[in-house]
Amino acid sequence: MTAVAPTIELEEIRTPQEIKRSRYLGITYIAMAIFVLWAFAFGSVGNGSATFGLARPTDPSFPDFTFNAAFVAFIVAAVLASMGGVQLARGFGKRSNLVLAFGFILFTFAFLGWATAQSGLGSFSMVGMFETTIVRSVPITLGALAGVLCERVAIINIAIEGMLLGGAFVAVLVASLLRTEDASLYFGAPMAGWIGVAAAMATGAVLSWVLAVFSVRYRVDQIIVGVVINIFVLGLTSFLTVRLLVTNPDLNSGAIFKSVKIWVVGDIPVIGPIFFNQTAIVYLTFILVAALTFALFRTRWGLRSRAVGEHPQAADTVGVNVYRFRYLNVMMGGMVAGIGGAWFTVGTVGRFDENMTNGKGFIGLAAMIFGRWHPVGAMSAGLVFGFADALRQKLGILQTPIPSEFLGMLPFLATILVVAGLVGKARPPAADGQPYIKE
Repeated sequence: MTAVAPTIELEEIRTPQEIKRSRYLGITYIAMAIFVLWAFAFGSVGNGSATFGLARPTDPSFPDFTFNAAFVAFIVAAVLASMGGVQLARGFGKRSNLVLAFGFILFTFAFLGWATAQSGLGSFSMVGMFETTIVRSVPITLGALAGVLCERVAIINIAIEGMLLGGAFVAVLVASLLRTEDASLYFGAPMAGWIGVAAAMATGAVLSWVLAVFSVRYRVDQIIVGVVINIFVLGLTSFLTVRLLVTNPDLNSGAIFKSVKIWVVGDIPVIGPIFFNQTAIVYLTFILVAALTFALFRTRWGLRSRAVGEHPQAADTVGVNVYRFRYLNVMMGGMVAGIGGAWFTVGTVGRFDENMTNGKGFIGLAAMIFGRWHPVGAMSAGLVFGFADALRQKLGILQTPIPSEFLGMLPFLATILVVAGLVGKARPPAADGQPYIKE
């Protein structure tokens, strides 16, 4: 008989950076548990009950969820403390980001329960909250997708903010010029709205072409070019708003896309109103995420684009035109950012205000990093930032004692936490930001 060698399980070897991050996460969980216990468990007022609406008021078929906010806060604090102990003792390994997301979900749930219980309303529409999250995530997701397209071919696009702002201005201007009372309807919005979106895409393409020319042909620092484009677009749109839109209000009243409920699936409780009763730009965002995911990882174009971003010399050796791919992808990214800009005007309010993008392009860059340069990850990160933005809006309705200035910080606070590395280190494409000189 042959002896069977005993199997030895090797412990996972962690780098000093991973050990340090694991320690910080453990301390974070414990601090969150203490805060939940102090602020939400002992801080509930009245009878401490909160009601979360899981359906629209016009659809009473799905029951609401009522619970004791203080009791739930005690449970959340206990779970967070346990997570902190496990994290400090041995960590969660590759599941650390999932556990982190779960911890923030628990913290948010306890926070919303406390805010609802202490408010005079006593109830909170979760469906409305998630519906707003989807809507608010659209420009961030589209900005992140624009960054993915650019950085996959090693071009850093800091100018996403300017592309969003320029697209928003041109979209409402074109839609206002073409809008008529008897305009034909298509997919819930006047045709003028679609032409405005097309004009916004063209604006993004032009701005991205400028970025590509200076970055690829003249090899100017990509960060500097992006900052210049942002400043130029902000100044130009502010000037034209004062000189053109203020004196001609008819040019600042474009068509607005209406919500369209998808047949059958739009009637599903909870899920239907959130995902399948949105505007055309929201549906277009979902389609773009799926299409770019397939194209980047299942087509020849995607393979060559990723090769250009990782090792342009090797790609050039096998016959890939590095310059052409960089021009093409950067301009495609600008067009996607233009759609995100159109969301601000013809996609929501139907008018343009100075600097109305309010830093969403920079948050989109953070979402791209959070999503690890992947379209699905970018959309997931966009939903996180959209949730923070929606939370700020909904907490104002609940009239919480938190100052409005602090509520306005929520989306940017989430951005800082992501960029600071709380979700772990993300590796960009190897040649990101490096100009290519053909030998």
